[in-house]
Amino acid sequence: MTWGRKACCILAPALLALAVSSPAGAATPAPNRDQTWGTVSSATVATAGLLQLVMPRIFFSDPESTVGWKARWHVSQLAPVMTLTVAALASNYLLKDALKDPRPGCDSTNQPGINCNTYGMPSTHALGAFSALGNGAGVWLFDMTKWSGGRFNGASFTGDVILPAILAGVTDIGRVSGNWETGKQVLVGSAAGLVLGFAMGTVYALLQRPECGYTGNMICW
Repeated sequence: MTWGRKACCILAPALLALAVSSPAGAATPAPNRDQTWGTVSSATVATAGLLQLVMPRIFFSDPESTVGWKARWHVSQLAPVMTLTVAALASNYLLKDALKDPRPGCDSTNQPGINCNTYGMPSTHALGAFSALGNGAGVWLFDMTKWSGGRFNGASFTGDVILPAILAGVTDIGRVSGNWETGKQVLVGSAAGLVLGFAMGTVYALLQRPECGYTGNMICW
């Protein structure tokens, strides 16, 4: 037997054992997710959506009626809120499965698996929180410019814009800090939600007059 054949016979088993034991073939360990941030971000999204339902339309009354700031609650606010909720659910259950962008710490070796059984693009939490911000901003803008003659109201700006912006910011921080989604997934969800929400808020505010007719009721359709 030549030296070449001897070397081959000796090295072949060793190379085979090395290939089998190589870490390149091992599955990526399951990633950790911060449950506290997960709970906080879910709570902020729910609060942002609820705020869109309970926040009244604040406007400066028409000269034909008593002049001054008025606040009215509209049951019709359910329409844009429910539409945005359906959009968020469609993103979560349809769009994510179509894009198949893994969450942080997930790849082909551990997906599906522990903390890797769903995808992250776009972030549903970010989309939901920023759609609430966009909706509130659209309602505030046109309640001020179209229905209030350009008069600024601090309470309306706070409830429709400032508070939703804070909730949306905390949501995004929680999703990234808790290792639930990547920065890109959160950014895409935030941008999509803001555009969609502002479009819905604009359409609603332009079509639905803030005053409750001539009845003076506090709650109206």
